Amino acid sequence: MDKLENYRQIIQKILTDYQHWAMGANQPGIQQCVAFDEKHDHYFWFHVGWDDKRRDFGVAVYLKLEQGKIWIEEDWTNQGIANDLLEAGIPAEDIVLGFQHPSKRPLTEFAIS
Repeated sequence: MDKLENYRQIIQKILTDYQHWAMGANQPGIQQCVAFDEKHDHYFWFHVGWDDKRRDFGVAVYLKLEQGKIWIEEDWTNQGIANDLLEAGIPAEDIVLGFQHPSKRPLTEFAIS
């Protein structure tokens, strides 16, 4: 299987697993959603709805594939989605912590770009 197609499948499985886990939380009026744009390689897990009279929307995870690497642009998970990607067999050199300033990325075990 092509590397990028494999990465797409891994990303979609991880985000879908997160979505199913979050749907188990008792949050009436809040919907857990995933969105996969395979044409442009953008992948989201987010929530949307109403908490009483307050609108509630937020992106929990935003990943993109760019230049053969997975860029983590947003990550509000407890353990860090990078750990899930590593456990799924994606090498650290193919993961970029896009939410980190470029000057800080060399201080991590992950790719700088």
